[in-house]
Amino acid sequence: MGKIKIHIFFFLITRSMFGQWQQATGTAGLNMQSLLTNGIYNFAGGEKGAYLSIDGGATYSLSNNGNDAVGPTRGFTKSNNYVFTCTSKGVFRSSDNGKTWVSKSSGISNLLSSGIISAGSILYYVSPTGVFKSSDNAENWSQAGLSGVDVRSISAMKDTLYVGTLSGIYKSVNGGINWISINNGLGSSTSFRAIECKGNTVFAAGPVGTGVYRSTDFGANWTLLGGGLASGSYRGFASNSQLIVAGSFGGGVFYSTDDGNKWSTINSGLTDLTIFDLELNDSYILAATNTQGIFRFPISNLNLSTSNANLEYENNITIFPNPTSDLIHLRTDNILIGLKYTVFDHLGKSVLMGKIMSENTQIDINNLSVGIYFLNIGEHINRTFKFIKY
Repeated sequence: MGKIKIHIFFFLITRSMFGQWQQATGTAGLNMQSLLTNGIYNFAGGEKGAYLSIDGGATYSLSNNGNDAVGPTRGFTKSNNYVFTCTSKGVFRSSDNGKTWVSKSSGISNLLSSGIISAGSILYYVSPTGVFKSSDNAENWSQAGLSGVDVRSISAMKDTLYVGTLSGIYKSVNGGINWISINNGLGSSTSFRAIECKGNTVFAAGPVGTGVYRSTDFGANWTLLGGGLASGSYRGFASNSQLIVAGSFGGGVFYSTDDGNKWSTINSGLTDLTIFDLELNDSYILAATNTQGIFRFPISNLNLSTSNANLEYENNITIFPNPTSDLIHLRTDNILIGLKYTVFDHLGKSVLMGKIMSENTQIDINNLSVGIYFLNIGEHINRTFKFIKY
């Protein structure tokens, strides 16, 4: 009987230790603002530059040779075997996973950056003076719209861009040539410091007194979320096909497994509840905090379902030809027969609806105007394809 008690006690201790946030070694007491996972390499950026972990985020060490050592490293992205930082001194690039960094800011008029992403083969950089882009791995940059606008965050749904600014949210479907304001439902909220695209859904981090906004129609309309999500200011997101996590300013970390309908708090062991960024690697949620460095939380403790429809069907849908003038051919597996599809224009307005009737479905688009459209397949499959009508 004594052995049984000991085993149960050990189980409870083990679950308590590994079912909560654990502070990473090497970043305690530091202001950390950005995160990126690139295979086994877990990057973190903060007031003292770039840090690197190769043990799943358990231990970090300074990896800042050549990177900005004066101001904070505010963002990371990866593209074409390179890793990039955006800092108070512009963009830096590494070809050796953070061992060395080289400045790559030619053409950027304001080096004080707010974010950087890779969308397809293009890099986008945002700053207090607008958006910049590079098509040559950051060798050269050019203005990509919103000149003079203080842009604080950027995300991409394939090659559609969404940015959060101090004057609302904007969207571009042509690489920054044109931007449209998409603020319906945001009320008086104008400051958006984080934005995240998850499948066909866009999440935006609102200012103090609001929370997280969600759009399910490509930004045409926004809704302030509840469902257990606390009111406040939010600064960071991370997502995969199974969950989204949101980091608040003073309220800690929340997660949702149903695209934001219901949220749960995961703050046990987290000694700083002001979160500036979040990231997911294969095993952990990583959190960058304001004063206590990096923490990690085991994803396995969330007991996520492994039967996600996105994983099962994501490679079983093909559309062609693209561009097209009259018909879209939709080729799918027979298990998808009966699912609904919706075509949206570039403003997020639904312009055509139908149902998949066979493994080869034809969609007549003759009545649509020339332009860019998005074909959304199924409510739960969550796949979107961009096509051009000419």
